[in-house]
Amino acid sequence: AASQLAAYFAGDLKTFDLPLKPRGDAFQQAVCQAMLAIPYGETTTYGAIADGLGSFGQPVGNACGANTIPIIIPCHRVLAAKGLGGYSGEGGVERKIELLKLEGGFPYLL
Repeated sequence: AASQLAAYFAGDLKTFDLPLKPRGDAFQQAVCQAMLAIPYGETTTYGAIADGLGSFGQPVGNACGANTIPIIIPCHRVLAAKGLGGYSGEGGVERKIELLKLEGGFPYLL
């Protein structure tokens, strides 16, 4: 994991190849799978994931916030309908912006 994270931060890795066992109930697991399907450099919204799961945006946001494997399970690629949304990983929203910029998926001008 450490070598793959180093390669990701160097811009040399776009897809992680690690055995993952995310924590959570069936809904949280489904949200994790949806996040893993978001390609590098792209984003989606809490609402789009919710629509795909037959749910609402707030539970998806809660599941993203409960993600215990951030970056590798890319919760930073999930945005609010009008804005960035939150980021519970270390560094908060500022880190989310850094990760989106690293991937070329930052859709907002500051």
